[in-house]
This record gives sequence, structure tokens and C-alpha cells, in this order.
Amino acid sequence: MKKQSSVSALFLVACFVLLSPLAAVTWGQEAAGERPCNRDRPKELWRSLQEISREVPAPAAGHPGNVFVAGEEVIVKVPGPLSSMAVRWQALDDRKSLVNQATLEKSDGGNRAVTIGKPGIGWYRVEFLDAAGKVVGWTTAAVLARLAGPVRQDSPVCVDSATSWFAPGDATRQERFAQLAALAGVNWIRDRMSWGGIQKGPEQLAQNTTYDSAASLQAKYGLKVLQVFHDSPGWAVDKQLDEQGGARRFTRDLRVLYRFCKTMAKRYEGRVLAWEPWNEANITMFGGHTIDEMCTHQKAAYLGFKAGNPNLTVCWNVYAGAGTALHTQGVIENESWPYFETYNIHSYRKPKDYVEQFAPAREAACGRPIWITECGVPLPWKTEGPWNELSQEDELEQARFIARSYASSLFAGVNRHFFFILGNYAERKIQFGLLRKDQTPRPGYVALAAVGRFLGGARSLGRWVSEDSPSVRFYAFGSAPDGKRRDVLIVWAEKPTKWSLTEKLSVKGVYDYLGRPLGKNIPEKADSAAVFVVLSEGQARKLPLEPALASCAFRGGNPSPVVLQLQMPQSATNLDRQAHTVEVKEGVNLDIFAYNFSDAVVSGTINAEQAPEGYKLTPGRWEVKIEPMGRKHLPVCLSMDASGGDAAPGGNWVKLRGEFSDAGRPVLAFRLAPK
Repeated sequence: MKKQSSVSALFLVACFVLLSPLAAVTWGQEAAGERPCNRDRPKELWRSLQEISREVPAPAAGHPGNVFVAGEEVIVKVPGPLSSMAVRWQALDDRKSLVNQATLEKSDGGNRAVTIGKPGIGWYRVEFLDAAGKVVGWTTAAVLARLAGPVRQDSPVCVDSATSWFAPGDATRQERFAQLAALAGVNWIRDRMSWGGIQKGPEQLAQNTTYDSAASLQAKYGLKVLQVFHDSPGWAVDKQLDEQGGARRFTRDLRVLYRFCKTMAKRYEGRVLAWEPWNEANITMFGGHTIDEMCTHQKAAYLGFKAGNPNLTVCWNVYAGAGTALHTQGVIENESWPYFETYNIHSYRKPKDYVEQFAPAREAACGRPIWITECGVPLPWKTEGPWNELSQEDELEQARFIARSYASSLFAGVNRHFFFILGNYAERKIQFGLLRKDQTPRPGYVALAAVGRFLGGARSLGRWVSEDSPSVRFYAFGSAPDGKRRDVLIVWAEKPTKWSLTEKLSVKGVYDYLGRPLGKNIPEKADSAAVFVVLSEGQARKLPLEPALASCAFRGGNPSPVVLQLQMPQSATNLDRQAHTVEVKEGVNLDIFAYNFSDAVVSGTINAEQAPEGYKLTPGRWEVKIEPMGRKHLPVCLSMDASGGDAAPGGNWVKLRGEFSDAGRPVLAFRLAPK
């Protein structure tokens, strides 16, 4: 389903259209080397890209996953099969404190259950013991705060679920995932699709698929669905150019991609509100594409999705990681910003690394919202499959990570944060899931619900490191916990440290990392388990806050229906240089294509606007006329001298520009690395 080398997986308002001239940066500024960034995040970045009808989430009948809300009596089903040696049970909280215990009653019907009582918000491990006190089976349960209102449309708290793949063809299990995500206060949920699985041939679309049932059920529970695909059907792959990657490579004929995206936009209108048109294309696991290929793919996909549903949110085809400086330069050189409405990244690094890691994304986003659509913590499983359980300590580490991760990413410029992952998922001896195999909760699920409650309307106000307690981190947010405008501090320490708030602040309540109330008294020590300090609105600004980061200034412009493409064999790919390797000789033949995705004939010219010293393109200009949905092959011969060829970082872009009157000025920029 992923991953980078370290671990690496309903329309009431129009789609996000940023036209504000206040954030615009001129090309003159860019040419002068200035890269102005907005320290104060524009309000438009935080408004909802899609708004839907929602109700207050409530537990379903039977409490799937043993998940309850505060005030309910917790009755947990005995897991089956359970050893016949079990004679009693005990319920423990995350601190291993005894909550309740009793004799295990026998039942002829087999539908046994134990009644824990009303233990309050938290996570509970229910153990079944034999006569000697040995644990012979166990399950888990959770009690969440009852949400005060519908999940806010602009909440940054989201989750990746891959529901279609975690419950293929199983509508009951898919519905449980949707129910549990909604209860946790999730805004957006990310799913997975196989292009080859839904389109067997050019005219063969599968019906009533796992993707259809998952989309319908997630929409039913008030979740905004983000869908992603990362394969090409076998019939759409160029087996000569992509002999190594096969279905993991982009389809070469962009018209095939365009038609698929257009069809999916229409088919899932009202159910899937946003799309990522590939997953982690920058790594070999998902095709190993260069940035020019990613930009070209993005443009065609964007045009296809918008042709199918203009109100759809079209995201950047997300990276493994946050992209490099060369990725950022490729996005800008290819003038790709009119073709995405959110700039999407992934991370599996420590929260303290986010500010530095996300720097390329803050520039490449060009003023659009940054979405981190996979963000998790790699922890080793303790037991083999199919359960792949974490140790009890690592379960808690996963839970402690969540508040730190959300707080740090929002400060570092992220607009929507998707935790990876909701369901039980093991990869390379690592367990990522918040739920166990039977969809009962790990502590991390309760921690996600706490974030959903306290950061449901959050905007990062900044962070503060106290001189008196330099290991303690204070992240401040304007938010709406329990439906009331408040300021919220998320506080933790790299190592256990005494701390206090020296400023006189109006404290409304203090809560631990699972959302349990601690009254108004701030704990004497901070550690890796964050606490939420809820303040009266405006109180956090009394602290000497370092301002939150944001994506760089907004770049305006409109997409062109004409898309230019370089086609090179996969064997020529050099990912380190984001370039295509070519032989240094008198002439190298390159295949350039121009597509017309409009419904009218377009005529114009394409010119070689830029080339490194020592490069020569013959011809350097083409006059073209392209029919609707047509494609023109523009063969070109590249010659270079031995001194001018190396695609050094930061330079040596070949750039072509079209001039098509009302159809715009399309751009293609790519790098070549001579052997």
C-alpha cells in the first residue's frame, strides 16, 4: 500500500478557487530570487473545500468495536472462541489499574457478555483468566466523549482507512469502519481504488464493486471521502517503454487517464469529494516517476476530473515524503499550480522533524492548502499474523504520538491531517493500525477521538518553548472543543519535566492524552503523553508564541486544456537527479506530444523557450493544430556538447511553451542527464 524507504501508504459550495490578489507573487519577485511566504495563513486556506449535511455521530446498535460514549453502560461481548478454562474476567485501563472484575458467567447460547459499568472516557483491556489467574484471552473497549455537535466542516482531523481494501466486498465491515471513524470526530476519510480492478478494458467498467459500497457507506455517516489510485490497467500500459514497472507506471496516453478521471468524477459524484490521481509516484514501489512525468500526469487528471464534475476537489498526486527541492522546482518550472487545489504529502518521521521536512512542500503548494494524507508512527508488531499485535507499551506509544503529530504538523503548515491508518495493517513487521483485526480499539483510537474533539475547529496560533522548561513544548490553537470557541494548548515534554504556566491564564479545563478530564489543575510534570489545556478564547496570545508556518504566497493562473508531454523509456529514469538519462552524441531523438482536452480545435505554436548551455533542439518551434481529444507527435532532435550536459541540482531545465490564444500557454519542463 506504500511506502518511502524509512517506512513507506454533497456539494453545497463550489470547489476551492483562490483568486485573491493579496497573496499573489509576481514573476519579477521570483526572478529576483525572492520567495515571499505568508506568515499569517490566509483565511481561505482553512475554509471547507466541500460542505455536506451532517448529524451528531452516535454509537450504532450493538456498539461495533466495543466503542461507547460517556454515560453509557459498557457491555463487552466475550470474544470467541474463548478457552473453556476461562472462569473470570477483569477490566484494566491504560495504566493497568483495575476497573472492574467478576466471575465469568456461562451461557448455553454462546452470546456471552460482561458488564463493566460506566467507567468513563478511556481505553480498557478486558482479560479472561483461568482458575490460576493466567490470561487465556482478551479483548478491548473504548469510551469516547459524546460530541456536542456535528463534526465541523473545516476540521483538520482526518484519517486514512483504505476501507475498500480492508473490507473487500464486506459491506458490514465497511460500515463499521465508517461508524467508528465518525464517532472519533473525523472530517475526511481516505480510501483506496485499483484502476485495473474497476476498468477491465477500455469499455469494460465493473459495477457494484467494493469501491461503490465503501463510498456510499462512508458518505452515509457524514464522512468526506478522499479517493486515491496508484495503478494502471494492463491494457493501458506501454510495455515497451515501461518494461520494469508495468501496472505501477502511469499510462502513457494521457487521453486514457483523462477519460478514466472524467468517468470516476461522474460515477462518484456526491460520494467521493476529492481525488489524489496517484499515490507516491516518486518512489519505485509506485512506478518511480520523475517530476516532469508527475506534473504532466497531474494536468491531464485534473482536466479529466473537472470535466466530469467541476465541483470536485482535485489534489496533487501525493508524494512519499514531502518532496525534495528538485520536486518543488519541477512543480514551479512546469507551472503546475493551476492543476491542483490541495498539495498532498506523506510523513513517517518524528514530529520534531516536520518543520524542516515540509519546507519544500510549503513552497511548492503555491498558496494552496497542504494535506498530509498519510502520517503514522512505525512500531514493530509483537505477534505474528493475522493479528500482528503491538506490545502493550507500543500501543501506548502509538497513542501518545497522535496529539504530538497533529499539533506539530498543523504548526508546520498542514491544513488537513490524515492519520495512517484506521484498520489493522501490518507491513514489513510494522503495525500501523488504530483498530485490531476484529475492529476493537487500540489506545490510539481513543487518542484520535481526543484530537477530534479538541482540535475539531483548530487553527494553529503558534508554539512556545519556555526558558524555564526548555524540554516542554506548547502548541497553541484557536479551536472549538465541545462546540465552544476556545484556545487550546497541547503540551508535552521530550523527557519528564516539571512545568507550569507562569502567565495568568483563564483555564477552563485540563484533559489527558485520551481526553479524560483532569479538572482545572495543571499536572506538575509533563512527559510524552500530551495534555490538552482548554483556555478562554484569546488567552493563548498572552504567550510569546512563534507564529505558525504556512505555504508560500498564492500563485494565480488558469489551467490550459493543452497538455505537453515528454515520453522517455523507464530505463532512462534517474530519480536522484529527477532527470532522464541520454547518450551524449550528435543527436538524441526525443518524443514530445501535445494533447487537446477541450471540445474545440486549438491552433498555435510551441517553442523551445529554455535550454541549458550546450543544448540545441531541432526544430525549436512547431506550428500545431489539434482536434478535440486529439494528440500530436512532435519529434525533436537534441544535440549537446560534452561540457553542457550534466543535470546538476537546481538547474539545466529544458522548457517548452505553447502559445494557443484563448487555450492558454501550456508548459513542459524536464531535465536530462547525459551518460
